[in-house]
Amino acid sequence: MNLSFQVVDLPLKHTFTIAHQSRDVQDTLIVKLQDGALSGLGESTTNPFYGMTITNMSECLENFRPIVEKGEWETPAELWDLGRETFKENPFAQCALDMAAWDLYAKKQDKKLYELLNLNPADIPLTNFTIGIDTVEKMVTKMKEVHWPIYKIKLGTSDDLAIIRELRKHTNAVFRIDANCAWTAEQAIAYSEELEKLGVEFMEQPLGKDDLEGMKEVFKHSKLPVIADESCIVESDVKKCHGLFHGINVKLVKAGGITPGLRMIHEAKELGMKTMVGCMTESSVGITAIAHIAPLLDYVDMDGAMLLSKDPAKGVVITPEKISFPEGNGIGAEMIF
Repeated sequence: MNLSFQVVDLPLKHTFTIAHQSRDVQDTLIVKLQDGALSGLGESTTNPFYGMTITNMSECLENFRPIVEKGEWETPAELWDLGRETFKENPFAQCALDMAAWDLYAKKQDKKLYELLNLNPADIPLTNFTIGIDTVEKMVTKMKEVHWPIYKIKLGTSDDLAIIRELRKHTNAVFRIDANCAWTAEQAIAYSEELEKLGVEFMEQPLGKDDLEGMKEVFKHSKLPVIADESCIVESDVKKCHGLFHGINVKLVKAGGITPGLRMIHEAKELGMKTMVGCMTESSVGITAIAHIAPLLDYVDMDGAMLLSKDPAKGVVITPEKISFPEGNGIGAEMIF
């Protein structure tokens, strides 16, 4: 067994802005597990908001290399458990390794990952396409560049309602809005009334992740469903979100990979909550991995590779009409440069 990884820069088509950061290029770490003729790929982007850098992800992987390469594990879940202590402060690095382990493991079983998980790709919900914060004119232009049935609109400005009103003039698509913790409870409740009229499906993380009292009020009085993102990072957060949110958005990089992500999805379902998996601005390696587990979900946000001007990998192809998986087993994504 051999572990290797490489740093890749992902150039974006447009500057991507959310409530707390902007970027034109996203750096990402591609992890590879090689066992004889078979190999698996995984990915995790850096994220300054969560303190995840190429340096600290690489250090974690190097520290864990002896255990990985010793090969005394069979399943991805076994490897994940072995790394629990090493990666407890760096779930992003663990995600990339876990993803590569699932890719390799499914290939060893001579199956695609969705087949290994007994999932039907026909059940995958359509992803939204994300429009980052910008001038209204540029947001309209971005929408017109990519005609899509569902848009996720990033908000967190002083003119959020005005933005949605203007965007609504240019499309009949479903809107989902993501305030990235930028609102107060009073704002979220008040905004929800007009947003409902403007064809918004749900609000994602309207309040700060620790504003539990505020979320109780929003959950009680909002005219729209609310989905947890920053409030639902790891497995122990799922139960905490019950009764405060109608659903959870699992980010594999924040959770530590596919292994805990699957557990979070199943727990939320048992609690009667809606489930969603979101992405970072990832290449087709990370996005293709999400697509394999997407049949489990009510909503999916896997447009990251669609936001790139140059994708270093090839994998799942997403159109409004269908999802086309690569031919190979496992996750099936491949690096092309």
